[in-house]
Amino acid sequence: MAPDMGMAVETERGLVYGPSGKQLDVYRPAGAPRPAPTVLLWHGIGPDERDVLEPLARTAAAHGLLALVPDWRSDAADAGRAHLLESLAFVRKGAGGLGGDGESFVLAGWSAGAGAALGVALRPEIVEGWRPRAVVGVAGRYDVPARTTGTAPLADLAAGRNPGVPVHLVHGTRDTVVDARYSRDLTEALRAPGRAVTLQEPETDHAGVIMTAYDPAADRCVPTTAEHATRAGRMVAGVLAEAAGSATGVGGAA
Repeated sequence: MAPDMGMAVETERGLVYGPSGKQLDVYRPAGAPRPAPTVLLWHGIGPDERDVLEPLARTAAAHGLLALVPDWRSDAADAGRAHLLESLAFVRKGAGGLGGDGESFVLAGWSAGAGAALGVALRPEIVEGWRPRAVVGVAGRYDVPARTTGTAPLADLAAGRNPGVPVHLVHGTRDTVVDARYSRDLTEALRAPGRAVTLQEPETDHAGVIMTAYDPAADRCVPTTAEHATRAGRMVAGVLAEAAGSATGVGGAA
């Protein structure tokens, strides 16, 4: 799905990001000043589904972001931890060569990827003390162990851990896969001590929030042009752009 606004987008597919041999795709705003604001975007529980995030990644790139989307496997023996952390290490080391910023970028995820992203901010010791510029969690659940840390983000918060960076959440009000209450619960937990958090709830479902629709025959999410999904995906792209400090970001965080 091509974005209908913003910058033209260049793609670079199938870069191997670590010892596992897993691949990632790069979505780059054509002609944008470098380094471009950068986002690492993790897909959900479906194994090796980086293609599912293409519509959102393209739209984010049209907003001026360098968007990197890796495969990872939730069915790996470690629940995907090594793949996720390998992709993070790759972006920290190599984003500069791809036109982005490897020191300060947004860590974002959809569904299971959302909890994984927040886990890194809550437990920066797993990545040598590094924290992202911000975390964006899309349609996530935060009361179950994060794939990156093995502990639930809400439990880490209750134990006194602090993400230390702004957290932006988006969750569809019609999500029947992961109820929006999980993002509301996290928002309350973060707001209680006055931490920086935003929550937006577009009128869409679990797939629609990333500009897709679930196809039962394929057993995966596929691009859609449905109005509710297009509107929600633009909102998420805007949140990503604002979190990353993109000059072309649109309104998104309330």
